[in-house]
Amino acid sequence: MATIIYPSPIFGPVHSRRLGVSLGINLMPGDGKICTFDCIYCECGFNCEHKTHLRRPTREEVAEALESRLKDMQENGPKPDVLTFAGNGEPTAHPHFAEIMNDTLALRDKYFPQAKVSVLSNSTMIDRQEVFDALNRVDNNILKLDTVNADYIRRVDRPTSSGYDVQKIVERMKVFKGNLIIQTMFMKGSYEGVSVDNTGDEYVLPWMEAVKQIAPRQVMIYTIDRETPAHELKKATHEELDRIAAMLRNEGLDVSVSY
Repeated sequence: MATIIYPSPIFGPVHSRRLGVSLGINLMPGDGKICTFDCIYCECGFNCEHKTHLRRPTREEVAEALESRLKDMQENGPKPDVLTFAGNGEPTAHPHFAEIMNDTLALRDKYFPQAKVSVLSNSTMIDRQEVFDALNRVDNNILKLDTVNADYIRRVDRPTSSGYDVQKIVERMKVFKGNLIIQTMFMKGSYEGVSVDNTGDEYVLPWMEAVKQIAPRQVMIYTIDRETPAHELKKATHEELDRIAAMLRNEGLDVSVSY
């Protein structure tokens, strides 16, 4: 099973389909995965198969490693388009996420002020005020919302907390007042004998109504790009993604599509 475990706390830069030349910031241990979701499509694999033995990097370790890498990129290239919080799990779950964000914004301003700061988050921690405030300060606050169907979320995104409530997540997203980007995975296939196809109107129409209420500045829709831990998953087709994108654009929403 081919999965990706990223170095910590800094990796790349890598070329992102959606963001360009991206320097990664991984706030999870470099030897495994810690996440508040256990998505069946995660390129890092299932949580249980990548137990960690190392600790998360400290705020000081992140700042030191990031500054060292930015100095090197300033001298030798390449020039980053974006500094992206991603990696082996949910970045906002780090206990010092807000402070690390302060350091990152300051270092960005010092070395590459034109670069954007992005966070790829599964949205599970946005009810924490310090996380909400930190996300409100970044250039690209990218929050996952694969569906509003609770059964689908339990089957596919698999939150590790029994208290996860997608409707509460949607309500909290509205509080950003448009300062967010919704990111949604569309796919086909099955898992444990049950379909996980969320490209049909049964899933798309309720999700789209929620997106309209949230009123994000952009919606990113995408499909599987790398090997997944569940092997019966399939990519959504270009035609299916284009259909969903056209529906969103007809509602006046800005949409990017990654095939």
